[in-house]
Amino acid sequence: MRQAHPVQAVREAEAALMATLPEGTLMQRAAAGLAAAAADLMGRVYGARVTVLVGSGDNGGDALYAAARLARRGAAVTAVLLAPDRAHPGGLTALRRAGGRVAAPHPNQLTEADLILDGITGIGGKGGLRPDAAALVRAASAPILAVDLPSGVDADTGEVHGEAVRAAATVTFGTYKPGLLVDPARTHTGALRLIDIGLTPYLTAPALEAPQHADIAALLPHPTAASDKYRRGVIGVVAGSERYPGAAVLAVAGALRGGAGAVRYVGPAARAVVARWPEALVHAGPPAKAGRVQAWVVGPGLGDGPEARQAVEEVLASDVPVLVDADGLRFVHPDGLERRTAPTLLTPHAGEAAALLAVPRPEVEARSLQHARELTARYGCTVLLKGSTTLVADGDAPVRVNPTGSPWLATAGTGDILSGLTGSLLAAGLTTRDAATAGAYLHGLAAREAARGAPIGAHDLADALPTVWRDVTRGA
Repeated sequence: MRQAHPVQAVREAEAALMATLPEGTLMQRAAAGLAAAAADLMGRVYGARVTVLVGSGDNGGDALYAAARLARRGAAVTAVLLAPDRAHPGGLTALRRAGGRVAAPHPNQLTEADLILDGITGIGGKGGLRPDAAALVRAASAPILAVDLPSGVDADTGEVHGEAVRAAATVTFGTYKPGLLVDPARTHTGALRLIDIGLTPYLTAPALEAPQHADIAALLPHPTAASDKYRRGVIGVVAGSERYPGAAVLAVAGALRGGAGAVRYVGPAARAVVARWPEALVHAGPPAKAGRVQAWVVGPGLGDGPEARQAVEEVLASDVPVLVDADGLRFVHPDGLERRTAPTLLTPHAGEAAALLAVPRPEVEARSLQHARELTARYGCTVLLKGSTTLVADGDAPVRVNPTGSPWLATAGTGDILSGLTGSLLAAGLTTRDAATAGAYLHGLAAREAARGAPIGAHDLADALPTVWRDVTRGA
């Protein structure tokens, strides 16, 4: 897992580490990593033109020391000081000794560069760029390499208030910062590179985690010689209506492609389900009479009538894990979930999350991390908040950030596929947190696999799931 730590934890770890090292060692480690990343991004150093935007404090010091290293290797380096009286004195001296020059802020300094180092604000910065810095950044025509994080984004929340740097790449030190992994700040980060400066032994529990292939491969269930359909997991799907039969077909598709031993479909779209998936077991309902299941998915395309309400209430009264999505979220209340004895997973998108929290949708989209945490606290269950960054929140555990999201998922029916896929993982025995993590990860990879630069429908997404499952488990 990639781990991200809040600013306070980073500050405390830095202080503990610096107490064991000669003065300036930590900054030199950061500068060395930053200079190496800059060289990689440019493809050469000798003869390259580098402009450094320097703010106050240690972030500007990291940039200046890195720029001095580049100047010693033959780069033409110009430092633009946005706070001349507060520029890091040691870094400034090092740059001048290496042959770098200092210039007054002017847009020409950015239009004539091959690379720009963004050392304006560090992880403690709040709010967007100030007008003078914003004007310079707008003039940039060269790639920007952000130092620790793009200036103007919030390191802890991923929020962006006002103008912020949009970097081609970001070099961050010691540990990832939560804002680098969460939209909207993530869209400002570019390619992300972590430089190890020795903080790991001093860091406390992370605030965020981002899984990688190996993490997901370790979660995915695999049949054994003793497996039968019940050991692999039987998932019940309560979805679809006369108006939205396709939701039922797609949710069942996700469940079958998610490795379920069997899928029991309950609802009015049985004919459409069996026509597409003859292996599905169908029942008119109610859910309690449909047969044995190890988990339920309820909600996609269900509608908002009394029959839908009754189905959701009956499923939530069961003693197996339940995933509630889409229309089913209309009938979810915190007091009802508190009475459940088995785990519950809610999978809202931003609009549905806004309704659950009684806040405007733009609030959720601007502060998704905050609202994912509020949802899990208020409803007392695991929450998979879908969006440009999909988040999995589960009580006080670190929030998991899905790194495989794709804009190709912005099409009707893909959420139904995700519900079925994740529900099948619940039926196989994964916890709600792990099922949501693995489901979102595979879902994003399947979108990339299916699209390959061309438009896709939800059915293409389902068809791609076996391929990405295989690739993940093979370590591809």
